[in-house]
Amino acid sequence: MQVISTPIPEVLIIEPQVFSDQRGFFMESYNHQRFCEKTGLQVEFVQDNHSRSGANVLRGLHYQLHQIQGKLVRVVVGEVLDVAVDLRRSSPTFGKSVGCMLSAENKRQLWIPPGFAHGFYVRSDQAEVLYKTTGYYAAQHDRCIRWNDPDLAIDWELQGEPILSVKDQNAPFLKDAETFP
Repeated sequence: MQVISTPIPEVLIIEPQVFSDQRGFFMESYNHQRFCEKTGLQVEFVQDNHSRSGANVLRGLHYQLHQIQGKLVRVVVGEVLDVAVDLRRSSPTFGKSVGCMLSAENKRQLWIPPGFAHGFYVRSDQAEVLYKTTGYYAAQHDRCIRWNDPDLAIDWELQGEPILSVKDQNAPFLKDAETFP
C-alpha cells in the first residue's frame, strides 16, 4: 500500500498493492493495521456504504455537521471524479478542494477526513462507489453545499449536463452554509 499526499495534507490518496496475472487480480481493499501504520491515523470505521449511479450523475457536496464522518472512498465499477472540500473555518485550506480520479481500473482510494464535504461526478456509463465511514449516517445532521459554488471553483471536468438530486440542486453556497469551527 502506498500513501500519496495531496495539496490538502489531511486528504490522502491510497494505492493498494495489486497482484495480477492471467486469472485476474487480488488486493487487500482494507487492512486496519496497515492503514493506520502507513497514514499515521487512528480510525475506526463503523459503516460501509455502496452507491450506484449513471453517467453524468453528480452527488454532493455532502457532509454531516454533527456525528461527523471521515470517509475512505473507492470505485469498483466505472470511474468518478471524487472531490473533498475543507469546511473547517480554522484551517488554512478552508474552502479549498482536492479532486482525484477513482476507478475500477486504478483501484485508488481517497481518504476524506472529518470536517470535509464530499462529492463525486460519474465519468463512465455507470459507477459503483463503496465507502467506509467513521461515523453513522444521521439524517438530521446531513448537510450539503452547492456543487457549482463559484467561491469553490471546482473543475468537475463535466462531460455533459450533470444529473442532480433536488437536495443538491437547492444546496446553499459555502458562504451561507453551516460549517465546522
